[in-house]
Amino acid sequence: MIVEKPETTSETSQQTKWAIAGGGMLGLTLALRMAKQGHNVTLIEAAPSLGGLASVWKLGDVHWDRHYHVTLLSDSRLLNLVEEIGLKEDLKWVETKTGFFTNGKLYSMSDTAEFLKFPPLNLIEKLRLGGTIFYASKIKNWKRLEKVKVADWLSRWSGKGTFKKIWEPLLKAKLGESYHRTAASFIWAHISRMYKARRTGLKKEMFGYVEGGYRSIINRMSDLLEELNVDIRVDHPISKIKKQEDGRFKIDFQGRDSETFDRVIMTTPNSIMSRVCEDISADEKKRFDKVEYLGIVCASLLLKKPISPYYVTNITDTWVPMTAVIEMTTIVDTDEFGGRSLVYLPKYVPADHELFDKSDEEIQESFLSALETMYSDFDRANVEAFNISRVRSVMAIPTLNYSQLLPPMKSSVDGLFYVNSSYILRGNLNVNETITIAEEAMETVLSAELERSAVATSK
Repeated sequence: MIVEKPETTSETSQQTKWAIAGGGMLGLTLALRMAKQGHNVTLIEAAPSLGGLASVWKLGDVHWDRHYHVTLLSDSRLLNLVEEIGLKEDLKWVETKTGFFTNGKLYSMSDTAEFLKFPPLNLIEKLRLGGTIFYASKIKNWKRLEKVKVADWLSRWSGKGTFKKIWEPLLKAKLGESYHRTAASFIWAHISRMYKARRTGLKKEMFGYVEGGYRSIINRMSDLLEELNVDIRVDHPISKIKKQEDGRFKIDFQGRDSETFDRVIMTTPNSIMSRVCEDISADEKKRFDKVEYLGIVCASLLLKKPISPYYVTNITDTWVPMTAVIEMTTIVDTDEFGGRSLVYLPKYVPADHELFDKSDEEIQESFLSALETMYSDFDRANVEAFNISRVRSVMAIPTLNYSQLLPPMKSSVDGLFYVNSSYILRGNLNVNETITIAEEAMETVLSAELERSAVATSK
């Protein structure tokens, strides 16, 4: 792929120096967009490698995504990016199935016929559940849903029976007790994305992935950024950002020399911004601190054979320690894993949950014991590798009136910007939404500043 580099001049050293803190998909997208406009960009990542939540690790002898990701036919921003970086031909699409584990039994919920046969709900409850999903898919004014608790909204439209049997267990599995404070916009965003995908896929659940997983995407983006003269710094955790008298920002790194930049874009979680950005206002810090984050403890299993025909098995039984079972090889060709199966067992918990402090051995025993109960033919002897990922700040929970809580992306400090996933307002956290935030920020809050720095450079 040929990358058209921006023109360089003898004035390159006088260019406005931009620092982007955070090398996940959001930071990578911002860096790519800015570099293609000819800006001087340094991408800074605290971890030893790029990718953030989309980063890659080694599971046994396999290199694959540390967390589960899937591409939907309606993920237009992600699909456009994949085409832009030359990986469109590597996209693979598969029709998938959905399972439910409820009352100690596994059920398929992959089409209308199976939905109508679903034993836990009577006919009226099924009709109300289907009606809720259809109604939510037609809502355009999502902001009014921010004013209503998700539990109240679902109880009203689906009925108390359906809420108790289906919605409440699913909300608890995903949000824990935080669901009591979560707005109805949360479930609207999930339903809207899935409904659009089915509509785009001619009523089929068509999910996709890029060959090689996110390693292919991240490596390609990294290569393109280097060709565009982006300075990529990994293993550079930031300890402090302070604006100097000359208007520039001094960034202190842990265990490394400080550096100075003209502008800074923070794509990191709110807790980091509140801690390292010393000059922001007390009101901004207060707003950031009020945002509740959901964390994840996610196990990856490499198995000799699959355990389920469903991509996702939703779980409503509260004794099961996982949020869901993700059978990745219902989508990804087993050749990617040497003929074996990859399964993810995520558990979403608040950032301060005790699960983060449990040992790998405790979590592994709990998760495998649950699989033995759920699947009669599951055998621990088939487990070839078992890794556990822990991330405390994954998704900002959309509490009531959430959009009014966040400070503006253009901070109170001239030259400092906030562009992170907590600003996802019309969707739930996924790669397509993080790319959307990056590109929309380029078109709105960053556009005037980028134009100003380009003019200053040309003088």
